[in-house]
Amino acid sequence: MTEEGLIQILTKHSQFHILNHYRSLPSEKKRIFLGETKELDFDLVFALYNEFKDQKGASSIGAIGSAPIVAVPKTVEQEAQRREAHRLGEAMLKEDKVAALIVAGGQGSRLGFEGPKGAFPISPVRNKSPFHLFAEALKAMSIRYGATIPLLIMTSRENHRETQRYFESFRHFDLDPHNVHFFQQGMLPTMTPSGQLILKDETHLFANPDGHGGSLKAIHDSGLLDLLLSTGYTDLFYCQVDNPLVKMADPVFLGYHRMADAEMSTKVVRRTNIEEKVGVYVTLDGKERILEYSDLGGTHMSLLDANGEVLYWGGNTAIHAFNLSFIKHLNHHGFHLPCHRASKVVDSLGNDGKTTKIDGWKFETFVFDAIPMAQKTCCMEVIREEEFSPVKNREGVDSPLTARSAMSNLFRKWLEETGAKIAPEVLVEISPLFAVDSETLAEKLSGRTISIIRDTYFGD
Repeated sequence: MTEEGLIQILTKHSQFHILNHYRSLPSEKKRIFLGETKELDFDLVFALYNEFKDQKGASSIGAIGSAPIVAVPKTVEQEAQRREAHRLGEAMLKEDKVAALIVAGGQGSRLGFEGPKGAFPISPVRNKSPFHLFAEALKAMSIRYGATIPLLIMTSRENHRETQRYFESFRHFDLDPHNVHFFQQGMLPTMTPSGQLILKDETHLFANPDGHGGSLKAIHDSGLLDLLLSTGYTDLFYCQVDNPLVKMADPVFLGYHRMADAEMSTKVVRRTNIEEKVGVYVTLDGKERILEYSDLGGTHMSLLDANGEVLYWGGNTAIHAFNLSFIKHLNHHGFHLPCHRASKVVDSLGNDGKTTKIDGWKFETFVFDAIPMAQKTCCMEVIREEEFSPVKNREGVDSPLTARSAMSNLFRKWLEETGAKIAPEVLVEISPLFAVDSETLAEKLSGRTISIIRDTYFGD
């Protein structure tokens, strides 16, 4: 962004309050201001504002129906299909066809933690972070299958360098640094409902990350997508950093993805009650997609089937698999995911030099909006207790306490299946480098009798 370019943009869109502020700055602060605005897409955000400003309210959403979901196997035929999926997924890993992406742009401030959310101590005994757990899991999978699984981490402007330093301080958790790639998601300016840009402070406009859907744009713009394609990779395992129970590069999931010849696949968990506020996998006008609970509406969220079970039961886990060529297509002649508008209260620097709270509009994309754009899709049910315990709140539901409990309970279950005796209230933790699943744990402990009376860690 040059000074001339900034002045042209601000004049074109009648942002004279920002223009006057910029002109009042000393030269050094002008330089900082220009640097901070160079990657903001002003043309896009003003186009989005014009698109949303005249919307009066929600329109009819369309015809909603149940989507096909590969359920947890209950029959001999389903078990056989799962074994075949496992075989296909293992082959993809062995042939170096799969990379992994962690979306990790958030900070841990809501958890009372200063630093990237992925660095938050979360495991039940050793307090390992999600980054540590995910890296160990990929290391274990790489050893198991003789594979090279590139790890891609999408950061934000706020935590990019800190995330890099965190990995460096742990020597990339014994992963090859050449196969660990960091890239930043995009930022979009936040605007007032009247169409004004907002000053965050003297040298910054208020801006927000462009949403988890921005990962599919940023991986393209960073050059990493072309790098993966040019080196023979075909598919991408995707997850978000706030769920420590993610099965990284899960071969069963990858296998179902391949069996369906899917461009995009999704894991869901079964909604156990109608009150759970989670996006739901459904069809809308015949196309599979995930609808947020606020878009689906209370009536549809509450519907039951003939057996009294939740009708639309596929709850979004934010775990996906993508064909890399599909991501390439989404970026062909510009990025194609739709933007959503959200209202929030933000701190704004006023003309008097004081900060006040005002209403703002932020614009963001959702990764699951790519589902209806895919020619073929796949959706797989997983067991909540084994794969889904997100950390979103400091206390209560979806908190560090519930995630640690879920992790310990899962490891306890694995151990008890081998015949281990574990005292009540004892916490247990199993490193992915010791066992990535109950089957490998059973093999490792075969013939051994284990009794656990205190918090215990099974390491590498």
